[in-house]
Amino acid sequence: MSTQKQAPLVCDTTLRDGSHPMRHQFTAEQVEAIARALDAAGVEMIEVAHGDGLGGSSLQYGQSAHDELDLIERAAASVTQARIAVLLIPGIGTRVALKAAHERGATAVRIATHCTEADVSEQHFAAAKDLGMEAIGFLMMSHMLEPGALAEQAAKMTGYGADAIYIVDSAGALVPQGVRDRVEALTAVTGDVGFHAHNNLGLAIGNTVAAIEAGAARVDGCLRGLGAGAGNAATELLAATLDRMGFDSPLDTFALSDAAEHVVLPLMPFQPFPDRESMAIGYAGVYSTFLLHAKRHGERLGIDPRDILVELGRRKAVAGQEDWIVDVAEDLARAAAAPA
Repeated sequence: MSTQKQAPLVCDTTLRDGSHPMRHQFTAEQVEAIARALDAAGVEMIEVAHGDGLGGSSLQYGQSAHDELDLIERAAASVTQARIAVLLIPGIGTRVALKAAHERGATAVRIATHCTEADVSEQHFAAAKDLGMEAIGFLMMSHMLEPGALAEQAAKMTGYGADAIYIVDSAGALVPQGVRDRVEALTAVTGDVGFHAHNNLGLAIGNTVAAIEAGAARVDGCLRGLGAGAGNAATELLAATLDRMGFDSPLDTFALSDAAEHVVLPLMPFQPFPDRESMAIGYAGVYSTFLLHAKRHGERLGIDPRDILVELGRRKAVAGQEDWIVDVAEDLARAAAAPA
């Protein structure tokens, strides 16, 4: 009899979170190549969408090079066993867009809200259930709520019909004990807890391990860590870690490392890493997708992007408040130019 433990489900989000550093310029050919490689390596779920989810292509969030529905369809046609998931943020994505994504091959949706706003997701869970989709809650910026309060928000999503609920460390600001505390709190309201890490403090793999040890049944990764801010937990490293932890995982570690090296690396504009600016995101507790915007406006105005990020953290900026980046940058530039 095998003594190996059942591994958590790994969702690869290269083709969604990785859209941020790619500036949403994935081509259909790139999507097909990545989806095929992930599928062949045993990945069970692949998330495909604009970085900000369905409907995210816009001047505010960044315009996609190709229609995301076409990319979803291309990914779905490229896999034999993996399920295709999409992200939907209420207020950006709509039920109409969700239906269209389902028609193109998506069978799961991760419905994402700020960690205090689960109540805006009720109609979207209902729509997903009506379509027969797996509906997964995504509580973003989870570091901003203490475990008990986060569990209350998760309980709302459970009541709306969520099949699983993720603790989403959007800022990469959590440390392992904070992850454990939140996973343990959520297991009291749902039997299927997930964890989505960012590497802004260099803790993506360590935090994911802490989540698994605390009972998380789902975790996320991106090939080569390609994701917002300093990136996500690297899927190939996560596969190797699960092997070393003694899990019976369907993932082929070497096939994933080959995909990271030969499929994803050649198309990456840069390697996400906890450099001085992305580290500032984790330190300040700011949404990871703010990184490139802060760098751009810092360069434009001649100010340190870290100052922008820290001030955004002080103001408790969250997803959907990208316009604040411009305001904060210009406020800081005016203050720097003012006579002493």
